[in-house]
Amino acid sequence: MKEKGLIFALDADSLNQALEWVERLWKSVDGFKVGAQFFTRVGLAAVKLIQEAQSKVFLDLKFHDIPFTVEEAAYEAARMGVWMFNVHASGGTEMMKAALRGAERGAKEIGQDRPKLIAVTVLTSLAEKDLLELGLNESMDRHTVRLAKLALDAGLDGVVASPREAAFLRKELGENFLIVCPGIRLEPARHDDQKWVSGP
Repeated sequence: MKEKGLIFALDADSLNQALEWVERLWKSVDGFKVGAQFFTRVGLAAVKLIQEAQSKVFLDLKFHDIPFTVEEAAYEAARMGVWMFNVHASGGTEMMKAALRGAERGAKEIGQDRPKLIAVTVLTSLAEKDLLELGLNESMDRHTVRLAKLALDAGLDGVVASPREAAFLRKELGENFLIVCPGIRLEPARHDDQKWVSGP
């Protein structure tokens, strides 16, 4: 079946609400994103709910820690049977390589293919002034490209980047590197604290 290029953010208030959304949308999207808020609220039940509906899970927990800890977290994510998960590229090359090792180990243990592993470049809530506050004296675009290339060189499958950055990242990274864009919303919609959003 041809992929649709759509992942629905399952930012639900309860398992019942999540189940309603999954049952309504699973044929129309490639998978469902489970973020930190919903996962912290209901735990592994969020993953199982999606998998029981024969759909795929993007575990959006953005691991960022020392390499050993991230490797073990990636191992556990892979053992859940998720389709894709992410880490922060700013954790560095060794951390990203450790995540790959953990994912490969976990997938092998359950007899499945390794989940896709993608890296967060710059959070969509950040602006140029925030980079300066963090001591990063380069433009948002340059910083994003630098982190994305680190992820590519580390062997990851793709990156998370804002819709604004997708076109120039595609030129820099080639056609086979995944670019997952959050903040794609129907208008009118509240943007929360995301500064870089777009329509479908």
